[in-house]
Amino acid sequence: MLPSKIKLHKASRELELCYGEQCYRLSAEFLRVHSPSAEVRGHGRPVLQHGKQHVALVSLEPAGQYALKLVFDDGHDSGLYSWDYLYHLATQREQLWARYLEQLRDAGQSRDPHTTIVRL
Repeated sequence: MLPSKIKLHKASRELELCYGEQCYRLSAEFLRVHSPSAEVRGHGRPVLQHGKQHVALVSLEPAGQYALKLVFDDGHDSGLYSWDYLYHLATQREQLWARYLEQLRDAGQSRDPHTTIVRL
């Protein structure tokens, strides 16, 4: 699915994707922790991203006709988000976010980069 409109909202740190009349807003944090890059996907063993609560999108760059390259302020810029993957993230956001929060909790990690969780 190719979006009919793409808009970067820098103040709210969100990417807006519209498909016809239906629009979705995805936070930079959500996009960063769900990056399709090898760094995050871990070559088959996903690497849980944590401490990304305040990450922002710096820019968007087209990658041919098939994807967007998202550049984040933490230096991450190696993920190419295909149109199909962006549509999946937009339409499955709630389920994916809930699963991510559960994984963080299970790993004893935090969204906040300034927080360390100690398990006794």
